Amino acid sequence: MRLYPEKLAGHFKQQCLPVYLISGDETLLVQECADQVRAAARAAGCTDRELIEGTGKDLDWAALTHSATDMSLFGDRKLIELRLPSGKPGSEGSKAIQEYLERSSGDDILLLVFGKIDKASQNSKWFKAIDQAGAWLQVWEVKAQELPRWLQQRIEAAGLDIDQDALQLLADRVEGNLLAAVQEVEKLKLLATDNHVSAETVTSAVADNARFNLFAMVDSALQGHAANSLRMLHGLRGEGTDATVALWALARELRSLYELQVDCDRGKSPQQAMQARRIWNNRMPLLQAALRRHNLTSLGDLLQQAAHIDGCIKGYARGNAWNHLDQLIASLAGADKVVSSKSQK
Repeated sequence: MRLYPEKLAGHFKQQCLPVYLISGDETLLVQECADQVRAAARAAGCTDRELIEGTGKDLDWAALTHSATDMSLFGDRKLIELRLPSGKPGSEGSKAIQEYLERSSGDDILLLVFGKIDKASQNSKWFKAIDQAGAWLQVWEVKAQELPRWLQQRIEAAGLDIDQDALQLLADRVEGNLLAAVQEVEKLKLLATDNHVSAETVTSAVADNARFNLFAMVDSALQGHAANSLRMLHGLRGEGTDATVALWALARELRSLYELQVDCDRGKSPQQAMQARRIWNNRMPLLQAALRRHNLTSLGDLLQQAAHIDGCIKGYARGNAWNHLDQLIASLAGADKVVSSKSQK
């Protein structure tokens, strides 16, 4: 059956199904939904957890089918979590998922965390088997026009109220990065007076972390300030920032730049392309500066670098993610020749 993320907490008050499929590429929201399933599984008596993950070709699908009949020594229930970023299990994975569902007693809980699932996959046998046996949650990207409302819900859930001008300032500040948005809301909880957030409060929060923050780093790279951007990246690393977060901020801008360049190559002016894609007004000069330094080929190479870094973080590609992030930022800023992901392996 189909479930929606905002209804998940209420669902678990009623029941806990034997299988849940969470799909989407909005990292924070996928993670939060998965956390709710894990918590519900623990509450339902799943004391063990088995993790199966991979890119698809290297994923051990046999481990999933074995889990269907592999009983715990003490008869305890377990959570089986399978992660597949591509969202495409292929013929082997499709067969394994269906076999698991046929063999499983239903005592264990299967959590599938997939990337975005296309329409064709939604008509496949494996997907329909999951839909019949359990629940599917599709996590949608929070669009630019939806971000203020999403932020307001988060702020209210944190026990705060916020002025409209402060809300817009915060939306401009995070510009679609939900991981950073959650961090900002946590910071506002500490800075708000009488649980009220004003524009001054948001400005203070920004200034409090202005030296080494993700947004200043990305903005600096877009402007072509390589040395400053690298200094900020090293500062973020020193402060314990996860490489995934740094990559998220950069990859989002790269995808936006690539889409804009496609539009420009088709005859639109940069201004027309950005307006059509609802780019925030205060970010237009930054993106225009980057577009002047790059073309579709170089931006494609940068996206390949980002994909390789993602592989390094997840453990299926060779190399140090932070070292590759150095190269990615330098290349984005135009201070270094773009190095393709193949040469970085």
